[in-house]
Amino acid sequence: MNYMDVQRLSVNFKTLEEFENFKEYGSQELSMKEDLQSDIIEDNSESPFYGIYFGNKLVARMSLYKIDRKYDQYFSPPQDYLELWKLEVLGPYQGKGFGRALVDYAKSLNLPVKTNARQRSDHFWEKMGFSPLTYDKDRDRGENPYVWFPKGVSEQK
Repeated sequence: MNYMDVQRLSVNFKTLEEFENFKEYGSQELSMKEDLQSDIIEDNSESPFYGIYFGNKLVARMSLYKIDRKYDQYFSPPQDYLELWKLEVLGPYQGKGFGRALVDYAKSLNLPVKTNARQRSDHFWEKMGFSPLTYDKDRDRGENPYVWFPKGVSEQK
């Protein structure tokens, strides 16, 4: 297996333990942990989390959610799209292509991709081929949306 292989992560205690190494560990993971403790989530449930292992250590991860076209306020023509959250690479592994591999995986699914650029990450997203959207205060409510357009897709006006 190539160490840059992106894989869907299982929702289990091992994955949740690995998530504790990431800065963006928050309420979503805590609620997953509670669900696991009540045996609601099976190991084979469809996880929105994708990651890359270096050896047996999870070093990069992201969440990828498919959003139905009826909620599309970003793309023309309106269509299903992916929302990318929590892209994070552990410190010692940054600058080695792990973030790019995750983003390339999302783009390979051939749907438009939307993300919210955190402070000081605009340059990264632009390098990945994303563009900032024209800010719409009603739609964006303080978010900083960046999008990737597959061929034939443009910004919704």
